[in-house]
Amino acid sequence: MNRPTARVLALLEILQAGGTRTVADLADRLGVDERTVRRYVGHLIDLDIPVRSVRGRYGGYRLAPGFRMPPLMLTDEEALAVLLGLVAGRRAGLVTTSVAAAESAAAKVRRVLPEALGRRLDALLATADFTAPARPMAVPETSVLLMLAEAARNRRPVAIGYTAWKGRRSERTVHPYGIVAHSGRWYVTGADSDSGEVRTFRLDRIETATALPGSFDVPEGFDPAGRVLSGLAGVPYLHEVSLRVQGTVEQVRHRLPPGLATVRELTDTPARDAGAEAGGELAKTAGPSAAAREEEGGGWVRVRLRAERLEWVPSVLAWLDLPFVIEYPDALRDHVHTLARRLATCADAVADTAEGTVADTAEGTVADTAEGTVADTAEGTE
Repeated sequence: MNRPTARVLALLEILQAGGTRTVADLADRLGVDERTVRRYVGHLIDLDIPVRSVRGRYGGYRLAPGFRMPPLMLTDEEALAVLLGLVAGRRAGLVTTSVAAAESAAAKVRRVLPEALGRRLDALLATADFTAPARPMAVPETSVLLMLAEAARNRRPVAIGYTAWKGRRSERTVHPYGIVAHSGRWYVTGADSDSGEVRTFRLDRIETATALPGSFDVPEGFDPAGRVLSGLAGVPYLHEVSLRVQGTVEQVRHRLPPGLATVRELTDTPARDAGAEAGGELAKTAGPSAAAREEEGGGWVRVRLRAERLEWVPSVLAWLDLPFVIEYPDALRDHVHTLARRLATCADAVADTAEGTVADTAEGTVADTAEGTVADTAEGTE
């Protein structure tokens, strides 16, 4: 490619970045005089690229708004960012289009790249692997997502047609405070005309969305992501669990994410004998660290979570590794004792019999509790 042609393409790339560029700035960046810049602009116009001239003291050249340029000009780093973004976004459940649309977009980017760069990116995509499994996606309508995002930014009410998880359809007006992506799903949270409260709605269940006249104010300090997570933690599943845990909010949050449980600091604390009872058989398997922490004292927090099955909750409490008191339900105590006995059996197994003991005992522990954890936790957070 000769240098004048390369400079014309460089000029196009500069204008593609947006905004108005002065002739002096363009001349400096291209290393030519201002007369040559005007000649290069003429070449672009001859190619039907709509370069607009802006008059005045701060005038110069810019591309017409909304123009889609045929040549996609990307550096190596930009091309890598685009393609990896498409792949990673699809695996994380963030892409709001179909798989076919995402693959089509990647193919279009690939076709306009230089051959050498395209081969290298193909090699990366063919050989790269991911440690995290791909998330299942609930794909919302692109038009709905973009409409709600624009309304949230401009603080405009939106009329939506919504189908709840039980199949009940309703028409309501929402003041969208924010858009949140979580666990392969997109949510909008804001004031709801139907209930008069702040509610959270899944975008894939919104069939229609129409911007309405008017405006609204977002409450000061409102956290859309935090509101979505706390709402998901309060989904009305079969069992509601309430616990007192000795530790700080930060300690508990490190093991129990906001989408799984709500955690609030308590000003009062349960009696020491209640704390000892809470440990029960499970405390015996937790090692001296839990007892040492209890001797040191410390504050207490209340943890509340909901689940379809109680069997997986004891494994969560063992993972938490902090003294706790079960407030309700009483049925949870039996499940805690069951897990404690299983852990104790595994811990007491000797080498010559470990194969049979661990296989029979641990299999039940992992299969029963982990399966419940994954299934119920995923349901509760989606």
